[in-house]
Amino acid sequence: MHMHINPVANFVKMDVTASMSNKTVPSPAVPSASVTRAWIQLMRAQHSLLSAIERDLRSAHQPPLGWYDVLWELDRAPDGRLRPYEIEERTLLAQYNLSRLIDRLEKEGLVMRESFDQDGRGRWVVITEKGRAARAGMWEVYAKSIQAHIGAKLDDAEAATLAELLSRLA
Repeated sequence: MHMHINPVANFVKMDVTASMSNKTVPSPAVPSASVTRAWIQLMRAQHSLLSAIERDLRSAHQPPLGWYDVLWELDRAPDGRLRPYEIEERTLLAQYNLSRLIDRLEKEGLVMRESFDQDGRGRWVVITEKGRAARAGMWEVYAKSIQAHIGAKLDDAEAATLAELLSRLA
């Protein structure tokens, strides 16, 4: 999954000293210092890892990670086809970004649009064989990048713990 989140600078500047003071009890509406630190580290790690993976893809002359996300969802879908709103839900790409991305993927021959038979107005987005091959080529670089930037820093038990913790937030 690929998403762009900008950490809000003002959030970092908020006064967390009240929640750290021995004299006051933190309000349930105000995050503790530990929760605030977890948020900041999560946003920093997300930004750093996405940037590193995007650099690795660019260096290997591969398309951006968003292309992989869409092609991956289509590749694993029944019959290699999804409605645009299904892709949007699965990738967390905004609709306006997704429409332009699908246009670019179609222009490159990686996907095609087909009419949706039930209402004649809707469209399927269908992965092509060229799209499957492009996704597989991207995965070779992406997999190495995941290993270099995550797998080399966490052992399997730590990665499993992190995945479990993050699944509670999703």
